[in-house]
Amino acid sequence: MPEEYTMTEWTCPTCSASHFTNFCPACGEESARAGHLTLHGFAKQLAENLTSVDSQLLRSFHCLLCKPGDLTVSYREGRRKKFLLPINLFLFTNVLFFAVQSAVSVKIFATPLDMHLHDQFWSPLSSYLLEARLRATGIKLSAYTPVFDQAVALNAKTLIGLMVPFFALLLPPIFFRSRQPFVVHAVFALHTYSFILLMLCSVLALFAALTWFGFDPKASAAMDHVISVAQLVFLFGYLFASVRIVYGAHGLPRVLSATVLTVAAAILLLGYRFFLFLFTIYAT
Repeated sequence: MPEEYTMTEWTCPTCSASHFTNFCPACGEESARAGHLTLHGFAKQLAENLTSVDSQLLRSFHCLLCKPGDLTVSYREGRRKKFLLPINLFLFTNVLFFAVQSAVSVKIFATPLDMHLHDQFWSPLSSYLLEARLRATGIKLSAYTPVFDQAVALNAKTLIGLMVPFFALLLPPIFFRSRQPFVVHAVFALHTYSFILLMLCSVLALFAALTWFGFDPKASAAMDHVISVAQLVFLFGYLFASVRIVYGAHGLPRVLSATVLTVAAAILLLGYRFFLFLFTIYAT
């Protein structure tokens, strides 16, 4: 008997219709076989969804990395069945990024207090604000530092999406001639930041590989500058390709818009770090 048929009748838990097929013809729900509730069955479903060539996740990643702009166009044109929704893709890359960051013990957004006070261009302002805050609360720096470092790590994970709407708000005035609905700009921003998070995952993987070979990239200012410039180049390349596909930009406007958006994304990343400092010192 073909696989699409079952031997016994079952009632669809979603639409309450009775069927003999494995999948409900009305809503597409799969029959709840007993094996689905075992660890083996759960692991099998997870593996199938993550590794299948038809997986929405793999299709989305492939399109995001190899065909910049196509995901946004597919969403705009209603071709959404094969891909993750933009917000789901962003959330997945967010979880992946922080998982990789935790594994390699390199902090990109969850900057420790000591770095805010000594290694950032806003360090003089950070020191002034922190001293005022500590005087007002009566807490000593040595006692406050671990509290800040723990809180900023949590805030970095929960507030990272704040960069997306600010980036999206830049798009309508830059591409006003395209007359796209704001939802398209928001989707483009979500896809751009999904790409940025995946790019940062690759940077973290590079840091881990260099460390494994005995070289500490964090100790070399030259290496840090090279990696930072490489990230900007890759981001510019992604935006240069995607603005043509999504907004039809060509020639000089294409170069200028990709440059402005690359600089804006870099400023937002730095601004997010400083915002986390401000938010954390006044929330703890």
